[in-house]
Amino acid sequence: MDLKEYIRIIPDFPQPGISFKDITPLLANGKAFSYAIDSLAEKIKDKQVDLIVGPEARGFVIGGPLAYKLGCGFVPIRKKGKLPAATVCTEYELEYGTAQLEVHLDAIKPGQKVFITDDLLATGGTIKAAINLVEKLGGEVLGLGFLIELSYLEGRKNLFGYDVISLMKY
Repeated sequence: MDLKEYIRIIPDFPQPGISFKDITPLLANGKAFSYAIDSLAEKIKDKQVDLIVGPEARGFVIGGPLAYKLGCGFVPIRKKGKLPAATVCTEYELEYGTAQLEVHLDAIKPGQKVFITDDLLATGGTIKAAINLVEKLGGEVLGLGFLIELSYLEGRKNLFGYDVISLMKY
């Protein structure tokens, strides 16, 4: 299946010059969505993953079903102030400023094998922050998975040393 057939390209969103890759048509098509999740699961099935970690919000949409498919747990990484129990926090750079992400202190145990997933790899900033949180808690990052990779932004270079899987590249 060519998953790119289910990606809507929206020119000049969210600002002029940006070509937004919209995954909502893929998510809305049961066969395409299942195929995408199954494809990611197939690529990591032998890694003995304990937990899938996904950053808010589209990382939840990919990570939850992937964890279910693999029979492992799912851990959400949220924006600062959204989690109810004790957390660990990291700050990361955005195009215009900084942001913070958090995870519960007890979400990942030392030595647990973790696979981090999100919908899109652009510059790698969000995923680098997620890696930081997982490693602060003693988790072992087995790899990183994405539906889409924007190769021209070279985010993979910022994730050197980690196994990066992407189903589609632009």
